[in-house]
Amino acid sequence: MQQGPRVGRQSAIRIFASEYRDASLPEEGSGEYDPSFVITKMGARVNRALVCGVIDRVERRESENGPNYSGHIRDPTGTHLFNVASFQPELHPDFEELMARYEAGDRFLLALVGKARWFETEDGGIFTSLRAEEFTIIDKECYTNWLVQTADATLRRIEAHTASLEADLNPSALEAAGVPNDLVEGLILARGHYGEFDPETYRVGVLQALSTATGKTSIIETPSEPEAAPTLDQSTPESTPQQVPTE
Repeated sequence: MQQGPRVGRQSAIRIFASEYRDASLPEEGSGEYDPSFVITKMGARVNRALVCGVIDRVERRESENGPNYSGHIRDPTGTHLFNVASFQPELHPDFEELMARYEAGDRFLLALVGKARWFETEDGGIFTSLRAEEFTIIDKECYTNWLVQTADATLRRIEAHTASLEADLNPSALEAAGVPNDLVEGLILARGHYGEFDPETYRVGVLQALSTATGKTSIIETPSEPEAAPTLDQSTPESTPQQVPTE
């Protein structure tokens, strides 16, 4: 039997932790090579994400298949949980270097591209995470650029969601209401799953990000927000500052 063609690599979406953390709608690919997504309340279909922030926690766990790693990246809206799996040995040396810096008391900015993952609890709760594909230490200027770009992307989704409320949930009606084509499918699924919600919390997140970008709020000293998150048991080189990983 001939295998179907591989689907092209999905672009990495810039997304703040609060929007991704609140997502509870996974979309499984129908075929072996079809991508899976986490769909947010505002219609982002996240297969891969580009996130940045302060490294807030790192952990190594040994298993029969080798070491697994996890960490938290904190942006102004919350924290992303990410994993480096045992089957990614090419990433292990670099992550060991990050761990050594962190355990020595250093706090630094990290950019990470990761695949969307989720874990479902026994009571049906969904926890989102990212499986790291690449990461690099970045400087403040690079982080500021990411904050501004991600704020713009978030506002675009907020505006699209608002526009969708005045339209029927079908592609032609949403496009006529001004919803960008790339958000139509996600918004149809999101509104059917999440129902009504107040997007004001995401507007506040945008303001928090812009406050950090303009230097009004400290990058490193912003207190971490406590959040429940799955551990690795539940979910499946130091360098000069570089550019954000390519998408």
